[in-house]
Amino acid sequence: MRQFLAVVPLVLLVGCSSFRPDAENIKPVPEDRLLAYQDEYANGGRLVVNRDMGLMGGGCYVAIEVDRKLAARIGMAEVASFQVPAGTRVLGLKIDPMDDTLCGMGRLHKEIAVKVESGSTQYFHVVSENRGGFDIRPDENPPQP
Repeated sequence: MRQFLAVVPLVLLVGCSSFRPDAENIKPVPEDRLLAYQDEYANGGRLVVNRDMGLMGGGCYVAIEVDRKLAARIGMAEVASFQVPAGTRVLGLKIDPMDDTLCGMGRLHKEIAVKVESGSTQYFHVVSENRGGFDIRPDENPPQP
């Protein structure tokens, strides 16, 4: 019984971390939540962002920003693609500013600099972890449909 009681809290903590959904379970972000960077740029590149699944923030959208401009509101197991000019871009993750519920009252501000070359496609994923909260990271092994 003691072993069982020692293991239960660990299992619950692990349950708060996100996990990558299977490719067939990832859906595109609906057009009404794609807010910018949808038109191709001459000599531009593409940024693709997937959001993992998990309990933490599971019922909430998070905001994806490109160069500090709101580009999309993304939910769990969704993917969004952004057409961006070549050069160094700032890819950000924030609380959804259009959300007036409890989800929109937290704190979240993560940014990474991304070097975009003409014709390139780079992949990122949004994770949630029980210790570090939400983060946006380069994805070396993105799910393929």
